[in-house]
Amino acid sequence: MPQYENPWTIPNMLSMTRIGLAPVLGYLIIEEDFNIALGVFALAGLTDLLDGFIARNWASQKSALGSALDPLADKILISVLYVSLTYADLIPVPLTFMIISRDIMLIAAVFYVRYRTLPTPRTLSKYFNPCYATARLKPTFISKVNTAVQLILVAASLAAPVFNYADSIYLQVLWCFTAFTTAASAYSYYHYGRKTVQVIKGR
Repeated sequence: MPQYENPWTIPNMLSMTRIGLAPVLGYLIIEEDFNIALGVFALAGLTDLLDGFIARNWASQKSALGSALDPLADKILISVLYVSLTYADLIPVPLTFMIISRDIMLIAAVFYVRYRTLPTPRTLSKYFNPCYATARLKPTFISKVNTAVQLILVAASLAAPVFNYADSIYLQVLWCFTAFTTAASAYSYYHYGRKTVQVIKGR
């Protein structure tokens, strides 16, 4: 049986805020309003730091939903940012394609895990009910590193037109490093597989 939990925690609300900021950032980048985009991106980063800090330090704020929602919010934010920055010619198309492809596979895996860990009979109402916790997701170390590197590249790319270093060789080196950690992260999930999922037993 799944564990019934309250999904309305502060970390989960912060993750939802981050998801809501994604289209705002995308619009600002497409409109080439990079100064405001940098500020909104800093706000999104703050929500990421706060939800992790709160979940780690207050047991009542930690949830199975949060273990999936936090990385999902990161992936949505990163996907929107990379597509927008590619549209603005600040990040190369192959790198964005690589990142989006990996994230689509990981999101599909999350939905599959949700389906497999639901007790029978499986229904749509039960599947999409955030109060029913069936599994916790544990990201790999290299995946955490990859997320940090991807966000560093986003920050550097957003700042590039503001501080006039869009053609810097250091940005190109960062592109290569981001591609490497993205590939390594994808492989780590393939290699460790079930070790990244903890099925919750009913009380």
